[in-house]
Amino acid sequence: MTNNNLHSATTPGMIFPEEGNGNLIMLEGQWTLRTLAESIKLRQAIKKLGTRKDKQWDISQVDRLDSAAAFLLWQAWGKQLPSNLHMREEHRRLFEQWHGRKIPEPQMMLPDLSMVLHFWEAMFLGFYQHICAWLTLFGRLTLDMIYLLGHPRAIPFKEISLTIYKAGVSALGITALVGLLVGVSMSYLSSLQLQRFGAEIYIIDLLGLSIIRELGPMLAAIIIAGRSGSSMTAEIGIMRVTQELDALSALGISHSLRLVLPKVVALSLVMPLLIVWTDVIALMGGMASAQLALDISYQQFFEQLPKSVPVVNVYIGLAKGVMFGMMIAMIACHFGFLIKPNTESLGSETTHAVVASITAVIMVDTVFSIVFRNVGFP
Repeated sequence: MTNNNLHSATTPGMIFPEEGNGNLIMLEGQWTLRTLAESIKLRQAIKKLGTRKDKQWDISQVDRLDSAAAFLLWQAWGKQLPSNLHMREEHRRLFEQWHGRKIPEPQMMLPDLSMVLHFWEAMFLGFYQHICAWLTLFGRLTLDMIYLLGHPRAIPFKEISLTIYKAGVSALGITALVGLLVGVSMSYLSSLQLQRFGAEIYIIDLLGLSIIRELGPMLAAIIIAGRSGSSMTAEIGIMRVTQELDALSALGISHSLRLVLPKVVALSLVMPLLIVWTDVIALMGGMASAQLALDISYQQFFEQLPKSVPVVNVYIGLAKGVMFGMMIAMIACHFGFLIKPNTESLGSETTHAVVASITAVIMVDTVFSIVFRNVGFP
């Protein structure tokens, strides 16, 4: 008797006895789910030989046969027992559980109309709830502003100045770095195209309009949304976790007056200044690159820039800054109040606040572009 496969007493094996002339297949060892998982070649051989009608099978020497191995053999034999199969009685009872049982074929599940409608309903309902909560917060801020007009001593100057420092002064470095890099890259990339047409002087128009009107406000707003917006959301969320918000309510202190209003006012003041700062640094980087790549002098750049970029573009950028600051602060505070007293909610709502703030910034910028499409061009 020869064995064509390596096997041991614990691993499943397949033997082809000499007296069977290659038509007799004997199985031995332990045929279980765990042992078969390690014998890929053996499973492939079983599937290939199971379709051969001229083969005789003998599984009486199998030490252990579980339902997974029995199902593998059952599938290989075409979901029926071979007529010339030799096995023990306990093995026969194991195969009988598969006899007459219909095994459903896997089918691709297609979403029906109700599932699609339920998905869109949940999405629009969530969006509607966020809009209602945001409008409620905006209404409270409006009432607080009216109240402060009659009670100027209640203006939270300390909180406003602290937020101005955290969101404005601390962000000067990162906004300057990003503005400088964007100005340099825009100048170099634009110079390659302008040189082909001999229009090097128009690099000033391109940099001036794109940076002052669009890129400067957008870059500053996105940085502040990711940096200060997330910080504001996490700050209010931590106050929720540590029950400081409940303490303020117990003392009769307005959340919107002491927490939301200072952040909205501070960002509304800081964003236009950061936009001007980012514009200046980006233009300096573009001017230096234009001098190196196109040999445009600094004096020529300064003289041509006011002629190429009307001053109304600066006002549009500043107006965007005020809107961006208000949107970022209100969205950050809105998601901060949604945080539940657990760490998982703190992380998820902070992420939602950043994504929603950046999306709102892009939407507001798009509205400005459409409304002022005929304004600010020489």
